[in-house]
This record gives sequence, C-alpha cells and structure tokens, in this order.
Amino acid sequence: MTLILTLFKEQLKNFGLICRLAIYDIKGKYQMHYLGVLWQFLSPLLQVVIYWVAFGVGIRHGAPVNGTPYLMWLLCGLIPWFFIAPTVTQGSNSVFTKVTLVSKMKFPVSILPTITIISNGISFIAMFCVLIIMMFLYGVPITLYFLQIPYFFLCLGAILFSLTLLFSTISTMIRDVQVLIQSCMRLLLYISPVLWNISNNPHLAAILKINPFFYVLDGIRNSVLSTGLFYHEIAYSLYFWCLTVLILLIGSVLHFKFRDKFVDYL
Repeated sequence: MTLILTLFKEQLKNFGLICRLAIYDIKGKYQMHYLGVLWQFLSPLLQVVIYWVAFGVGIRHGAPVNGTPYLMWLLCGLIPWFFIAPTVTQGSNSVFTKVTLVSKMKFPVSILPTITIISNGISFIAMFCVLIIMMFLYGVPITLYFLQIPYFFLCLGAILFSLTLLFSTISTMIRDVQVLIQSCMRLLLYISPVLWNISNNPHLAAILKINPFFYVLDGIRNSVLSTGLFYHEIAYSLYFWCLTVLILLIGSVLHFKFRDKFVDYL
C-alpha cells in the first residue's frame, strides 16, 4: 500500500503539470488538421452513425430497448466507450512513447498514463454534455439516479489508471503486449454492454460481468436512463473495487521495480 500512496502523491504533486501537458497533447494531436479539435466530435459522430445504422436500423429495425429509443440507449454506452478504448491503448503505450520526455523535464514516469487519461477525459466530458442535450431532445428526465454519475466517473478513472499503469509498464518491456491490448479492446466492444442489450440473458450477463468495464458502462447507462442503483448490487461493486485495487497493486509494484530501467528498453 505504501507504493500506491507514493503513486497518488506523485499525481497530486504534479497535477498542474499533468493538466498542462494534457492540453498540449490535445492541441498537438490536431494542429495539422484544418478542422482542428472539431475532429474530437466529428470522429465519434461518424462512428455513432455507423453503429446506429448497422445495429439500430439494420439488426433491430428501429425497435427500442425496454422503451428507450435505441439511439439514446446506444449513446449511453458508446460515449463512455469512446473514452475507454483510446485511453487504454494510448495510456498503455504512453511510457514507451514519452519516457525520453522525463529526462528533459524531470518529472515522475507515473504521470505519463495520467496525462493520457486527462487528455481524453476532457473530450469525454464534452461528449457527455452532448449526451445530456440528447436527453432533453428525447424527453429523458434527469432524476435522482443521475447523482450516481460522479461515482461511476470515479470508478472509470480508477480502473483506467490501474490498467494503464500496469499495461504501460509491461508493454514498454514486451512490445507484443501493446498489439495484444489493441486487439483485446476491439473485442471488448462486442462483449461489453455497448451495442447489445443482454439484460434478458442473465446467464450470459453473469459471464460478461467479469469484465470490469461492464460495471461502469452499465452503471452510467442506468444512471442516465434511471433504471438502476449501484448499491442494489453490493457484491458486484465489491468485486469491481477489489479487482481494481488488485490491478493497481500489481501495477505499482512492477512500475517501481522497472521505472529506472525503462530507457534501456527503448
């Protein structure tokens, strides 16, 4: 636990630097594009249209999900996923791509995955505001269930930090892991509650709930659509947090063990 506390201290001590580098990362990503940061909205929008046409119109023929229009139901899962998928893949590669920056600016390597999380998180917050606008357009009321959103944002940040810390350490030493992570994230899209409604198949849901992102995605959707409270599934909440802490513990041990040797693997 001492290592975890050290990690958190490094994040808090360098939070200002993390935010500055995250904003610089966003600007640098789109500086050669005519539309600039608008691509942060245009790219997800194009993907939403594709998934809605393929699954909402093509497969479901426009049928709602438990009384909710499929597009609204889809957005509740896709918008968080647009934050999760790139954050895991980019965060896992953050140490390998930016470790030389540490020697120039003298800050702890552990903040590199956090920079990716904050950078993509800014886009996520903007997209979530779009989701709120869609709620008004579809007549979805904001109820007390919506108060769960900060909790699930905390869950999302915790699992992303834990995974990116672990994966960024391993993938720096074993480059094949980065390719494996990218493939796994593409697969997870189809076995997470993003495109499919599996509430009517409890046996399948029980298996897919092993995936920690299931807890967060399902929780955000339930909060937006007012269909469930997190404390109704205490056992599942405990599973999520135990798994998150375990991943964070393993990641912190490996990170501090090899952080001084990262440059040797470049």
